[in-house]
Amino acid sequence: MKSSYQAIIFDWDGTLLDSTLAIAESLKAAATDLQLPVLSRTDYQNIIGLGLAEALQTLYPDLSGEQWQVDMRERYSYYFRQWEQQQLACFEGVVHGLPSLRQAGFALAVATGKSRHGLNRALAAKNWDDLFAVTRCADETHSKPHPQMLWEILEVLQLDPQQAFMVGDTEFDMAMASAIGMDCVAVSYGAHHLDRLLKYQPVLCVDHFSELVAWLHERA
Repeated sequence: MKSSYQAIIFDWDGTLLDSTLAIAESLKAAATDLQLPVLSRTDYQNIIGLGLAEALQTLYPDLSGEQWQVDMRERYSYYFRQWEQQQLACFEGVVHGLPSLRQAGFALAVATGKSRHGLNRALAAKNWDDLFAVTRCADETHSKPHPQMLWEILEVLQLDPQQAFMVGDTEFDMAMASAIGMDCVAVSYGAHHLDRLLKYQPVLCVDHFSELVAWLHERA
């Protein structure tokens, strides 16, 4: 059966890039520098996918004012860039799988909680500036789980929600797609436990990126 999907929209951290540990440890180090309560790694992983402003407010809801968030963003960026300098790797199968999907005729897109500057830096490091037809970041539209970035991507691609699907590792990815009636695919190797993703009834759950690639090639 020929697939009706024309576009695949990917989350970035925890879905394409193996960066969950880097994000959690960078947040922990930043909190330590600013003498904020140091939370568990699970707490820090739970906010991966949100825009940084929304993530910080979720982590520290009792803190008010703006300066602590400004300082936290600066320290987080400092530590995360140190991790980037160690060449954060993509998950196995991603580097070869993405070009093969584009060659198969799918338009590729990214919807991420990263900042525009951060995503552009990451794309340049991977030489992927031309791989994705469109990308959206949390600091230029609504943060997940609000579906605005999906609507914007679909508008650029001139597609309906039923002609694309979202691939992600967090509840925020699944909820965003569900809000507009878009199919979603859950990956089990990212920030959130698979049980949290299953309640959104993904059309596919994968333990390895190559399983998604194979599934799509079979359908196409």
